[in-house]
Parts: sequence; structure tokens; C-alpha cells
Amino acid sequence: MLFNSYTFLFIYLPLVLGGFFLLGRFHRPSAAAWLFGASLVFYGLWSYAYVGLLLLSIAFNYLVGVGLSKAVVAGQPGRVRALLWFGVLCDLLLLAYFKYANFFVSSVGALTGVSWELAEIVLPVGISFYTFTQIAFLVDAARGEVRETHPVHYGLFVTYFPHLIAGPVLHHKEMMPQFARAETYRPHWENLAAGSAIFVIGLLKKVIVADNMAPYATPVFQLAASGGDVSFAQAWVGALAYTFQLYFDFSAYSDMAVGLSRMFGVRLPLNFDSPYKAVNIIDFWRRWHMTLSRFLRDYLYIALGGNRHGKLRRYMNLFITMLLGGLWHGAAWTFVAWGALHGLFLVINHAWRALRQRLGHDLSRSTPAGRAVSVGITFLAVVVAWVFFRADSFDAALRLLRAMSGIDGADGMSGVEAKVLLTLLCGAVLVWGCPNSQEILVDHPPALGDTRSRSRLRWRPGVAWGLVMALAFFHALTEMGRVSEFLYFQF
Repeated sequence: MLFNSYTFLFIYLPLVLGGFFLLGRFHRPSAAAWLFGASLVFYGLWSYAYVGLLLLSIAFNYLVGVGLSKAVVAGQPGRVRALLWFGVLCDLLLLAYFKYANFFVSSVGALTGVSWELAEIVLPVGISFYTFTQIAFLVDAARGEVRETHPVHYGLFVTYFPHLIAGPVLHHKEMMPQFARAETYRPHWENLAAGSAIFVIGLLKKVIVADNMAPYATPVFQLAASGGDVSFAQAWVGALAYTFQLYFDFSAYSDMAVGLSRMFGVRLPLNFDSPYKAVNIIDFWRRWHMTLSRFLRDYLYIALGGNRHGKLRRYMNLFITMLLGGLWHGAAWTFVAWGALHGLFLVINHAWRALRQRLGHDLSRSTPAGRAVSVGITFLAVVVAWVFFRADSFDAALRLLRAMSGIDGADGMSGVEAKVLLTLLCGAVLVWGCPNSQEILVDHPPALGDTRSRSRLRWRPGVAWGLVMALAFFHALTEMGRVSEFLYFQF
């Protein structure tokens, strides 16, 4: 079931939202259990065969996490280390089997020439997200940072339907305390208004913008995959169309997840903050898939040593972190190449900043022209990396990049329809000329773990605002005849 489907909008969401607040008036644990069950139904409609696997993963990690918390309190560091390694290893083995077994077998076969085949393994939807979420829980439990261990709240924290399929990657301490608050179970007009508005903005991004970029991206990448000749103009149209498609698709999902959660009185962490406005790659990763970046930093980069052992080791840790981040996105060498490119970009970015500091430059100061150039260079680097991210193979990616470089001749934009150029121009205007949804509607959320403060609406909902949102929602409904999945569902 998709957020952008009539079944979700007119059956699932009203029933779940109404049942949650109705039960919340009389018995909060029942309301939490209702939302937990509804989230399992949401997942089951995607992949009913793997609901048992999800529940088994939840039960296993919950028991290991509780065991870790008890071992920490009892002062048993040896038991803590053993339980943590056991829990994380089991999680990674499960993920490796479903996501990487076929990739490993095919890679070994290609290197050795030995034919070795496995039965096709179907990737359970959302397994990367719920596995990373629970690994973070185990590490925090080992650090003595887990304060609440209510089993229903834990199950809801993992399965909570707005984030279950494609993130954000959550911390237990920013979610579980919210399910323990009485205020969460009471409907608030401000939450319903803000959540609905954010959801509608996301819905518009998906069905009006992202889905209309796909017809210009997909044929070009298919042509490159088939070995056909791709012209300079075609290559740039395809690469830019996919760059904008992925941007608006993931931005849409992030908005819709935040908006849905806000309707329930629960605030998800910010996961998308206009990344194409970034002035460098460091800034880009502070804005793109922010909770994944946080996870990679806190549980991988720092675990590798972070910046504690000199610059060379720091750069190596950055590169390894991004390499593994690329592999997390998909079991293919093209994803490894994408991660390696971003690792290289980050190393260059940090080295350049270090050089400028040694030369006495003030990194906090820049001119408008300088910022524009920085944004342009960063965007170009991101576009090049996205070619590997989207391409079906190395050969297809290199063929497309060769065409984009103009080595075989830059044929201009002849033959490209005006409609295509107008669509790309509209995408560019929306990316660089418009505020994002949180800039329009709400302040940034509070610091991690601070569940007491509430974000405030920047615009007070009124009749005019409600009418605009209603018209926008109606327009989005008329475009939902060609429902498509979100791109990040495949990861």
C-alpha cells in the first residue's frame, strides 16, 4: 500500500487515525497496540510473507537489548560486549543473506569463472531500515542509554508505518518517549493542520513533479544499458531528469512521512533539507538522508576511529564509511562506485578546507558569486555520482558519462523537445528558488531526545490556507491514476 494511493488515503489512514485517538481517550496502551497492529497490517499489505521475519527480528533485538541494559546496570562489561557482538552479528547476517547473498555469489562467479547459483532471494521490503534502526538500539543499550523498554512501544518504534518502508532511520530515544506521553494520544488541531499540509505538499511533489520527470530519465538509461548510442543532449537530459526525479521523490516521501506522523502527534526527525542548495559535499550530506548520515557517522565512522588518529586515518575512515553506505543502498557494484565517489568527494572537500585554513582563509565568509559557483560545482559532482546510482551496469554508466563529457561530440540540444527543457527548468526553479516544506510550515525539531518542546507553525492555518491545501489535494488526486512506488523503496 502506497501513501499515494486511494486505498491508503480514504480507507487505511482514516481508520487508523480515528481508532488511535478513540482508544487513546480511554486506554493509552490499547491505542499504542492498535497503532502497532495497524503498522504490521501496512507492512503485510506490502510483504505478508515476511511479517513473521519482521516480528522475529523485533523480538530478538528487544530481548538482546533488555539483556544489554541489565548487564550494564549489573556492571558486567564482558557480558555487554558478548551480547552486543552477538546481536549486531545476527542482524548483519540476516541482512547479508537477503540483500547480498546473490550479489556475493555472482561476483565470486565472475571472478573465478565457477558457476554457482542460489535460488532467487526476494528482498523483504524495508529490511535495511528496520535492521539499522535496531542495530542503533543495541549499541545505545550497550552504552547504557536505553531508558524505556516497554515491549509495545519498542515494537511500535520499529514498525511505525510512516517510516517503516523508507525511513527515516530512527533513534529509540527520540521515538519511544513520545509513545509514553499522554499528550500524544489526544488529537490537536495544530498537529492535524500542519501534518495534513506537509503531507499534501509531499503528495504534490510525488505525483506532479517526480513522476513527470521519470519519462525523460528512464528511456535514456535504458538506451545506455542496451548498448545504444546516447547523444550529448540525451545524456544530459536523462541525467538531470533522474537527478530531479530522485530529489523530488525522496523529498516527497520524507514530507509525507513527517506529515502523517505529525497527524498522530508524533514528530519524526528531519531527513531532507534542500540538499541541492548545498555549497559543498560535506554540506550535501548534512542535508540528504540526514538520519542515515547520522547513523553512518555515529555507528560506523566513529567506530572506525573517526578523526582521532590523524588526517590520513580520518580520510580513510570517511572513504570506508561512504563505500559501505553505497553498498547499503544496493547489492551492485554501481552502488559501491557511487559510495566510493562520494567518499572521494568528501576527502577532497575536507582536504581543501584544511588547506584554506592553513592559508588563513575565513571559511565562514563568502560572496554570493562564490556561493553560486560552489553550489554549481557540488551539484555537478552529485549528478555525475547519480549516473552510477541509477545505471544498470558499469558499462551503461560509463557510456552515459562519456556522452555527457562531449568526447564524441557535443551536438547541442537539437532534437530535444521544448516540453522536456521546460520540465527541467521547472524542477530547477523549485529546487533553488523555493523554500522547502519545513521552512514554510514549521521550525526545525528540537534536539535528539527532547520530547517536551513542540515545533511551532510558521503560518497559522486559516480559511484561505485550508482552501489552498484542499485545492492542492484535489489536484493531486486527479493525477494519481498512474500510481508509482517511491524510488527509495528498493533499498
